[in-house]
Amino acid sequence: MSARHPVIAITGSSGAGTSTVTRTFQHIFRREGVNPVIVEGDAFHRYDREEMKEAMAREAADGNDHFSHFGSDANLFEELETLFCQYGNEGSGRVRKYLHNDAEAAPYGQPAGTFTPWEDIPPGTDILFYEGLHGAVKTDKVDIAQHVDLRIGVVPIINLEWIQKLHRDREQRGYTTDAVTDTILRRMPEYVHYICSQFENTHINFQRVPMVDTSNPFIARSIPTPEESMVVIRFANPRGIDFQYLLAMMGGAFMSRANTIVIPGGKIDLAMQLIFTPLILRLVENGRKARARY
Repeated sequence: MSARHPVIAITGSSGAGTSTVTRTFQHIFRREGVNPVIVEGDAFHRYDREEMKEAMAREAADGNDHFSHFGSDANLFEELETLFCQYGNEGSGRVRKYLHNDAEAAPYGQPAGTFTPWEDIPPGTDILFYEGLHGAVKTDKVDIAQHVDLRIGVVPIINLEWIQKLHRDREQRGYTTDAVTDTILRRMPEYVHYICSQFENTHINFQRVPMVDTSNPFIARSIPTPEESMVVIRFANPRGIDFQYLLAMMGGAFMSRANTIVIPGGKIDLAMQLIFTPLILRLVENGRKARARY
């Protein structure tokens, strides 16, 4: 952590909805005149798309059927920790992009599924904003979480997470249901060890809970809408959170525990605006003041 150059991380599994949360943050950044550097977690995968296929085949041949993007061997955890640490200390670091599809790849003249070259973060940014799988990871070799000033978990209940992943991967990436199901099963051990364990390290968790039947996610014809859901928001440290204000602003909200508020799913964007705007402004203002003293 660093007062001069704050770091925010949105962390969650594939299909959890972290990209949707990121759009809310980008709106806050634009409205409040905050200049962020945006870091995508996929940029810190160890292998590009073709290399990952080859690595999976090698691992499977050696008897490892659970090699996935969730685990340490397929990611650059040390490099990600270095980035967070360097940015916190100096406001600098090196980043790249992972080009998911042809539309993203076209401006770079590269194939989809590859990385852009590493580049230096431009000077003068206010904050580093990370969105990806591993923003709050701790292992016996790295402690990425310790370098993040605001750690946010996006954690829909697992059946909803699978429904969202199934629909995204089928409709946007052309995968079959069987292929997505195989991916879910292959990733499960590393999901437990690397993804779930992060959420004890987060400051705030958002968990969407559908109010409709999701008992068999593999045959669900549609994704439950926000209006068909409730969102559980848990604060690791509720001190300073004005729960009465939040309850007054969001009809239908209630407290389930002393550190937990439950809101209608359609109010999630409003809740994030109300909760995160003052936190972001405080981090940015403290950072600017700290930099001015050096």
